[in-house]
Amino acid sequence: MANSDQTFREFELAGWEESRVVTTYQDHLARMTVQSIDSLLDAVQLRAGSRCLDVATGPGYIAGAAAERGADAIGIDFSAAQVRAAREKYPSVRFEQADAESLPFEPDTFDFVVNGFGMCHLPDPDAALREACRVLKPGGRLAFSVWDVPERAVAFGVIYEAVSAHGSMDVGLPAGPNFFLFSDPEVSARALERAGFDSPSFRQVKQVWRVSDPDEVFNVIAEGSVRARATLRAQSPSAREAIKQAVRNTVAGYKSGDAYEVPAPAIVAVAVKSVAAKS
Repeated sequence: MANSDQTFREFELAGWEESRVVTTYQDHLARMTVQSIDSLLDAVQLRAGSRCLDVATGPGYIAGAAAERGADAIGIDFSAAQVRAAREKYPSVRFEQADAESLPFEPDTFDFVVNGFGMCHLPDPDAALREACRVLKPGGRLAFSVWDVPERAVAFGVIYEAVSAHGSMDVGLPAGPNFFLFSDPEVSARALERAGFDSPSFRQVKQVWRVSDPDEVFNVIAEGSVRARATLRAQSPSAREAIKQAVRNTVAGYKSGDAYEVPAPAIVAVAVKSVAAKS
C-alpha cells in the first residue's frame, strides 16, 4: 500500500527498488517488452558509431541491443535496483542512476534517445520529453514505446477492466498520469510538438504474452508491477478473488495449443528534434 504522504515519483521509485518487483518483471513481463526493441531502434534509424541514450532503461535490454548494433549506448534509470541489474546483464555497457526529467548530460550530446515503456511511469512525461529534446543533437531522433489502448493491449487492459467491474480503482494511490495516456497518437503528437519535436509518426507493433496458465497474467502483474500491484493489493479479499477469476476467464479465451497467447501490442512513436528547438 502506498504511503498517503508519498508523491507519485516516490511511490514509483519505492516500487521499482523492490528486488521482487524487478526480478518478476525481468522473468516474465520482459518477455513482452523485448519484442518491440528492434522496431524502436529501427524507428530512430540507429547506426553504428552513433551516441544513443536509453531512458528508463530498466534491466538494460534496449541499451544492450543498441550496443550490439555498434552504437555508443548509455542507459539511465531512476531505480538503483534496475541499474544494478542492467550492469550485471550488460557489463560492457554504461548504466547510470539518473532522472528522466533532469538528465545529467550537456545539450546536443546524443544522436538518438529511446525510451521503452517508461513514459507511463514518469510523474511529468512532458518534462522528460523536453529533456530528451535538450540532450539531442539538432536533427536527432527520439523514439518511445508504450502499451496500445487497453482494449487491444489485453494483457494489461484485462486487469483494469476487472478491477473496474469487481473492485475499485480509487484506492488512494498518489496521483499520476493516466497509464495509457500516450497510447493515443494525437496526445503523443501534441506532447512531442510542445517539447520541440517535428514530424511525429506512430506504428503498432504486435506483441504477445505467452503463458502456460491462465492465472499467470494476474499473478505476475500482482508481483511485477507498481501501480497495478498496489491497486490489486488494496482490494478486499472477495473483490480480489472476483478480479482474478475475471482475468482468468478472459485469458482462457486466448488458448493456442498448450499455452495462452494474450495480445499485448505496443505503439512506437518517433519524432525529430526541430531545428528551431532550444537546447
